[in-house]
Amino acid sequence: MRIIISPAKQMRTDRDSFLCTELPVFMEKTEILKEWIRGLSYDEQKSLWGCNDKIARLNAERFSHMDLRRNLTAAILAYDGIQYSYMAPAVFEDGQYAYLQEQLRILSGFYGVVRPMDGVVPYRLEMQAKAAVSGHKNLYDFWGRDLYREVMDESHILINLASKEYSKCIEKYLQPEDRYISCVFAEEKGGKIVQKGVYAKMARGEMVRFLSGIHAEDPEQIKDFNWSGYRFDEGRSSETEYVFLREAIPEKGSSSPFAFGDRNFAAWQRGD
Repeated sequence: MRIIISPAKQMRTDRDSFLCTELPVFMEKTEILKEWIRGLSYDEQKSLWGCNDKIARLNAERFSHMDLRRNLTAAILAYDGIQYSYMAPAVFEDGQYAYLQEQLRILSGFYGVVRPMDGVVPYRLEMQAKAAVSGHKNLYDFWGRDLYREVMDESHILINLASKEYSKCIEKYLQPEDRYISCVFAEEKGGKIVQKGVYAKMARGEMVRFLSGIHAEDPEQIKDFNWSGYRFDEGRSSETEYVFLREAIPEKGSSSPFAFGDRNFAAWQRGD
């Protein structure tokens, strides 16, 4: 069984926690992307990244001096978004790292597929970026079937915790023998199921932490997830979609966000 997740836009460096001895599998294609981005003008880079000047200048500087084989950070610690904060890999036990190295794969517009302990450098390149590289119309075309082949193991079971931007890289190539299960984290509001992006990211991170803690090997074990108020909803779930519901999050300004835990309350205060 393999698990796929998205990367994060924010990245950090940590060269002390782990000695990175392995690199992502598609380094030749990553080198092509690096050189292509380096060859763009600053305005073209900024347009590619779709960001403000501060972020664009930071990443332009990164690419101008980028060495893909030196000063590396383990991928599981390098990504610094909400999902990874709630995953909390910095306090994993050794057995959890070993489990995730075998089971977890991070999808990336720049690296393609990354294992948790692969050494990476900070970069910015979303999968949906309009990058016409080496005769390909975009990054989905550039990576093609490679990502599917890399993430699928002999079990042919894939647990999808990635956003649609990244999961579509895999879904296009699924085979009849594959079992592909997407996890949905939502709230029931006015009789409808609503999935809020920030809270879904939090839950995905906590799901990775949960699965690594029990060393899950079977999809049935996923149904036991009950963190941050989420519970598996048998009636709304199917063979290809596991739905986890929780009580609706209070809107900012309403009462009692404390019921959802300290970390969720901190995010609620920030307006995440």
